[in-house]
Amino acid sequence: MDLQKDPLHPELRETRQSAIDKLLSLFRDPGKLGKNIVHWQVLPPRPPLYGPWPERLDPSMMEILRNRGIEQLYSHQSEAICQSLDGKHVVVVTPTASGKTLCYNIPVLQRLYLNPEARALYIFPTKALSQDQMLELHSFSEKLERDIKVFTFDGDTPPNARRAIRNSGHIVVTNPDMLHSGILPHHTNWIKLFENLETIVIDEVHQYRGIFGSHMANVLRRLKRICDFYNVSPRYICCSATIANPKELVEELVGEQFTLVDKSGAPSGERHVLFYNPPVVNAELGIRASSIKAASRVAARLIVEGAQTIVFARSRKRVEVITTYLRRMMRRLREDASAIQGYRGGYLPLERREIERGVKSGTIRGVVSTNALELGIDIGQLEAAVLAGYPGTVSSTWQQGGRAGRRATTSLIVIVMNSSAIDQYLASHPGYFFSASPEHGIINPDNLFILTAHLKCGAFELPFSKDEKFGTLEIQPLLDYLDGERILRQKGGRYYYTSDRYPAEEVSLRTADPCNFVILDMDRNNNVLGEIDYASAPEMIHEEAVYLHQTRPYLIERLDWEGRKAYARLAELDYYTDAVTKRDIRVMSSNMEIGVPLNQEGSSDEERSEAAPDKNDIIEHLEHRKDVVLNTPGRDVDNVIYLHGDSPEPEVRFDRIATHTWGEVSVTTLVTKYKKIRFETHENVGFGEVHLPEQELQTEAYWISFEDWMEGHLASRGLNIGGAIRALSSALGSAAPLHVMCDPRDIRSVPMVKSPFVQKATIYLYDYYPGGIGISRKIFELRDSIWSSVLGMIEDCHCEKGCPSCVGPPVEVGSNGKQSALVLLRGVTKKTAISAGEPPE
Repeated sequence: MDLQKDPLHPELRETRQSAIDKLLSLFRDPGKLGKNIVHWQVLPPRPPLYGPWPERLDPSMMEILRNRGIEQLYSHQSEAICQSLDGKHVVVVTPTASGKTLCYNIPVLQRLYLNPEARALYIFPTKALSQDQMLELHSFSEKLERDIKVFTFDGDTPPNARRAIRNSGHIVVTNPDMLHSGILPHHTNWIKLFENLETIVIDEVHQYRGIFGSHMANVLRRLKRICDFYNVSPRYICCSATIANPKELVEELVGEQFTLVDKSGAPSGERHVLFYNPPVVNAELGIRASSIKAASRVAARLIVEGAQTIVFARSRKRVEVITTYLRRMMRRLREDASAIQGYRGGYLPLERREIERGVKSGTIRGVVSTNALELGIDIGQLEAAVLAGYPGTVSSTWQQGGRAGRRATTSLIVIVMNSSAIDQYLASHPGYFFSASPEHGIINPDNLFILTAHLKCGAFELPFSKDEKFGTLEIQPLLDYLDGERILRQKGGRYYYTSDRYPAEEVSLRTADPCNFVILDMDRNNNVLGEIDYASAPEMIHEEAVYLHQTRPYLIERLDWEGRKAYARLAELDYYTDAVTKRDIRVMSSNMEIGVPLNQEGSSDEERSEAAPDKNDIIEHLEHRKDVVLNTPGRDVDNVIYLHGDSPEPEVRFDRIATHTWGEVSVTTLVTKYKKIRFETHENVGFGEVHLPEQELQTEAYWISFEDWMEGHLASRGLNIGGAIRALSSALGSAAPLHVMCDPRDIRSVPMVKSPFVQKATIYLYDYYPGGIGISRKIFELRDSIWSSVLGMIEDCHCEKGCPSCVGPPVEVGSNGKQSALVLLRGVTKKTAISAGEPPE
């Protein structure tokens, strides 16, 4: 039997198809789930496309594949293996469950078969993926006559096993965190690996974007330095889900030229993608029924009908809330509530492994997850996927939806829209989603804070020479700075690490700050319940916050801010908490600027670009940010440096409507209070004060400033600038992620009726990471298409005065906030010609 052709026995496939047809009938019936389906897209099945066996493929490898039931290779597998065996760096970009694993396992195993001394390094973004790969590799390698040893090396690897792995592992399977802190700093213990390293495999490349990808690029720069030291030039094989710029992203990550393989030959079954929009419950305010409760009801119905279902939620808190709702529904229906489990970051590793096994074995009938299960962790193929809200990117949507169905059978994906502007835009413009190209993966490896941290790690591993580059950068100014701080010492044209601190320990690849908080269970001798990143701590674990873990509510009784510990106790509560945050922005520099002219015809945008700060500016900047650059926990931030001077005098321009700018900003954030939100009804049942220190973030931002005379222009029409700015800020924050591959939580929008820097009405959209990672710059570059989407989002919404689906409710933006926003928008997008002082029509 050809496993690639026939993943299910025909009788089983027929039974499963019958079950799927029964599920689809639920959504066709208006009396059941069908009344809220606003779009039903059927994606036709795709037949397989095969390619020839690569000429360089050893006959023994062909025999192994045939013994596993693989008589032919899909076209993308054939091409990828051929290119890799020819010595090219290869990146494979095909859909979920298309057989990408063979694209790297076959070339690696052939090299090991022909050269028993050869070594390979596999890098997966999570430990769970690393563990999964072990089973696949063992099943292949045991068929070979060679004794190929495959090991995982991660934080769970026992100390007594590590020496054996270093000395005898032919294939070492690891993750970026362990490569960063456990392998590269101790490369002299890994001589056998590095002296014989022939292949490096990097899977799930699309995950390496944003802060994680920026760190990963620097880890790979360090890996390349060590490979050069041992005089090896390994070949790279990378795999990615579909994104707009896979070749560009992987080349920026690795620093090599790649061959792209992106035409999938794998078959796919028929896919039904349903947009489920909860009904409007308050037409005047445009408020819809809860998407969380709707997703729970849809999932519960599917599970009761026998479909093993995965529900994806947008946050850890929503995972817990939906899991709670599902279990309650199961109990009411006298079903097994223990067959419903949550899955998210913050659970301990043993908990996650147990849940993965339960899903794969079928004992868990419903699993509610963050995007943690979006990756290729082997949990089998489920019957249905329910997405509680649009995941934020086209790529993530298809990754999550790909968890449902097998290659040759029908699958069901239900996207339950929430009230946000982005979800409602897609609900009314489904064609946009199905025709949209995937988003760009964006990284910024040269972020000063990230780069400086990895230079310290690199110097610990090997001294830097004076003229050495790190990636494409000349790094001597930064090395000189670290020398002046007595972290490095220059001697004989080389920079040596001299600090007594272990630098890799102070760098977290997943967050901008290494100082995570742990949550301790006071009822169980302060056992660790979970952990949370530094940036999220003020909102999630302030005193009196409700921390949800496996649906159980824990009340945070004490927060030790300096010690990074939160003390929690299990409590019987009928509410959860939601923090209220205040933000303030100060501009440090404006690097690029472009105006929006008054008249639609015969005019062109006026652009100004300032050079980036010179080396002296960088050093001055670092001098005042030692708390970040040196990664010294607990240091106060007292300085905000204006590289280009303090706030300028406002300049009134009568030849333009507004100005787009990209630059550097300092953001101060303060959590001031929290709201208590009752389960089920979602009503606000109380609030409390929060007393925590301000947090400062220096980052990059895009902002648009409207000329002062626009305020009078609006006033003459009975409109106001304040409502317009608040409305546009909300809509812009929703629309931007449609065009830039980022989670909506990667950016923040802040409206200011009178910005202190420009003395004008301004909307800021900033990267939610120290130093910025390129998101706001991409927004600046794509500003025209983004603002056009904002216009469509607001114009197409049927509400009269604003609602959560477009600009926010009138109570937040004012009774004429929506109309005020539309006047500004039509000017910015040049849909209406406006002249300074022009009387209203």
